[in-house]
Parts: sequence; C-alpha cells; structure tokens
Amino acid sequence: MTRLDKPGAGSKAADVGDSGHDKSGRAAVTRREQSERSSKLPFALRAFRHRNYRLFFGGQTISLVGTWMQTVAQSWLVYRLTGSAVLLGFVGFASQIPVFLMAPIGGSVADRYNRHRIIVITQTSAMLLAFVLSVLTLTGLVQVWHIFTLAAMLGLVNAFDIPTRQAFVVDMVGREDLINAVALNSSMINGARMIGPALAGVLVASVGEGWCFLANGVSYVAVIAGLMMMKTAARPHTLPDDSAFASIIEGFRYVRHTGPVRALLLMLGLVSLMGMPYAVLMPIFADEILHGGPRGLGLLMGAAGFGALAGALVLVAKKGIRGLGYWVAFAATGFGLSLILFSLSRTFWLSAALLLPAGFCMMIGLASSNTLIQSLVPDKLRGRVMAVYSMMFMGMAPFGSLLAGALAHRLGAPGTVAFGGLACITGALVFGLRLPMLHHEARQIIVALQVAGGEPEEMTGQTSVPVPQELHNKTAQS
Repeated sequence: MTRLDKPGAGSKAADVGDSGHDKSGRAAVTRREQSERSSKLPFALRAFRHRNYRLFFGGQTISLVGTWMQTVAQSWLVYRLTGSAVLLGFVGFASQIPVFLMAPIGGSVADRYNRHRIIVITQTSAMLLAFVLSVLTLTGLVQVWHIFTLAAMLGLVNAFDIPTRQAFVVDMVGREDLINAVALNSSMINGARMIGPALAGVLVASVGEGWCFLANGVSYVAVIAGLMMMKTAARPHTLPDDSAFASIIEGFRYVRHTGPVRALLLMLGLVSLMGMPYAVLMPIFADEILHGGPRGLGLLMGAAGFGALAGALVLVAKKGIRGLGYWVAFAATGFGLSLILFSLSRTFWLSAALLLPAGFCMMIGLASSNTLIQSLVPDKLRGRVMAVYSMMFMGMAPFGSLLAGALAHRLGAPGTVAFGGLACITGALVFGLRLPMLHHEARQIIVALQVAGGEPEEMTGQTSVPVPQELHNKTAQS
C-alpha cells in the first residue's frame, strides 16, 4: 500500500487524537507508537487506540440509551394524550424540521469554530431540555403544545450538533481509522437503540413517561464528562474571511458538482422521506394492530435496533470502502422489502422478526453512505457537506413524518408503510443502474484528495487511477 506522508497532513490524526499539543511541542504519540498500540487491539476495534475517541464512545453510549428512551416515551405520551396518527407525524415534523432549515448554518459553524466546544454546548442544551420535559410530565402539567415546543427546540440544537459531531470524528481518529470509527459509532447508536426502547417500554408501563425523560437528562452527564476530559488541539483556521452565507453556498456547490456525493445524498433523502417514517407509526402498530401496548412498542423498536446493531458490526470489520456503493443499493432494496412484509403481518412476534432485517439493511445503508461521503470530502468542507448529509438524513424525516401521518389517515398505517417500502426499492434500482459511472468518478476524487492532502490509506483498493488535471486543481484549491 503506497503512502504519501506529508508533514502535518498524514500525522495530524495521531497528534490530535491522543494529545493536546500543537506543532511547537509535538509530544503526541508517534505513528510508530500508535501502530504498536493498534497491533494490540483487534482490527475491528482499531479506532479505540485514540484516547479522545474512547472517551467519546463511552459517554455517547450511555447518553444514547437515554435518548432512545425519550424517543419512545415521547411518542407514546403523544399517542396517549391525543390518539392521533396525524399528531404523531406533527411531533416528528417539529423535532426534525429545524435540522433541515438550520443544518447548513450548523455545518458552517462547525468548519469555522472549535468543534469540541460546540458539542459541549449542544449536549448541555439537550440535557436541560430533557429535564424540563421530565418536570412537566412528572408534575402532570404537560400538554401537547409543550411537547411540540420542546421537540422543536431540541431539533434546533441537533441542527448544530449533528454536523459538528459527524465532522469531529475525523478530528478524533484521522482518515485512516474513519471507516472503523463510523461503524463503531453505528454499533453504539444501535446498541443503545436496542436497549433504550426496551427500558422505555418497561418504565412507561410501570411508572410513566416522565421517568424516561428524567433518565435521559441524567444520561447526558456521561457524555459531557467525557468531552470535558478530552485533550484537543486547536484546529487551524482554514476558511477564507468570506461571509457565512458564502461559505454555506460553497458546501452546497461541492455537493451539486460531485456526482457520487450527490447520488448518495439523494438516495439517503428518499429513504428518510419514504421509509424511515415507519417508526413514527409504530405506536399504532403496537397498540391497534398487534395489541402489544407500550411494552410491545419497546420490543418492536428494540428488534429494529438489534438488526441495526448487527448491520453495524458487519461494517466494523470492513477494511476499505470498495463495494460500499453496491451495499447501499442492496440495503435500500432489503429495507423496502422488509417494510412491505412488516406491513402485511398481523402477528406480533412475526412483525418483530421482520424488523430485524429492516434495521439491519437500514444501518448498512446509512453507515455505508456516511463512510463514502466522508471519504470524498476535503477536510475544510467536511462540516458543511455533513450538514447536507444531516438535512437528507434527519431533515427529510419531518416531511416524511407529515406525509406518513396524512397517508395513514387515508390508507391506514400498514398501507403507508408498504408504500414507503416500494418507494425505497424503486430508488435503489435507479441508484444501482448509475453505480458503474459513479464508481469511476469516486475513485478519481479519492486519489485526488490523497495526492492533495497527503492521506495515504488505500480507501478503494486501487491507487493507480489517473487523476484528471482539472479535478486535481479543483481539489487542491479546496
């Protein structure tokens, strides 16, 4: 494997990942020492050689269990108070539309300012919102408009938190361990997704929703503590002194002119719009169709989380990005087919079993898209491009929630989920037909980034692809 080690570019990941020292005092772990430490870890856990990532992973694991508890409890609370599928959709809309509207600003902020500090602020804000919701619920004062307002405020926080956290992964582990870190993040999220809903189902049935919200607030202490224990180096200011609006437009321009990134984001947006809203309708399936109540809701969400965890673990062991484009296409097809079969089931345990492949395929598609996009993005644009990723992943979901609520009112929840599954399959077929052309362009971009940025890892398995001078110049200017 050819290495193009340039001072400051190739070694930056190691310096930032385990040390807070700048260039004047490079007491950071050397590449040789990191290699020795990495050899003591299983290949699938190689991102854990970075101290900052270990702290991040531990805190986020605890916090995300609380987040999933709140997600399930909030859906059940709205359903209990209103009994309305339409209002379930509106709450999902309120929590996610701020991401669609404000994520570009969040991505620009992530590229201009200290990402570590931004995450501390956003996580603290989310903790306070969880405590407010818990107090309102435990005192019996909660009303639907409270839930809508707090959901919208949390969405605003996420508009800054999500693109910043996505970009911060590279700051912690560097490009060479990026695919492993993304896969480990996915396993963390879905391990929590498996545990959190199950705990929420038990707590809601026994003591009520308010205690889930309180547990979520307390869980943020872990991630904030981990962030405060990190040693981070100040990132050099790499953006020109242009306006914030101009920097946002630059990110959109890169997405528009980069075929593989654009295609991945469009595929992700379709799945988020048409497929992902099945979760918004899950209380209806749990109560009216499968007769499982709040415990059944927790088990159904936990089954999807278990399948997603399995998908993330498959990606953990992957050594490069070769073939991930086809994984995205097959995953969208499998996700859509699983949703169609789930919509036809009227047996609780069969429905839970069908959510296993749904969760598996969903996670394979999401994590593969994330890894591919991050591999195709220059570091200086990472926050803004991941903001567009956030818009497609979470920002399209509110429109999907509204659409799902409206369609469920007319077609019923099963018909709505089946329609979404069919749309995912259709999108996957179109994406798959374009893959050969997109694969060729992606290889050229990755090699150009390696030449311009000094990143040596064999991301595609091929390092001899000729780079057009126009593309090379464009990347170097980025």
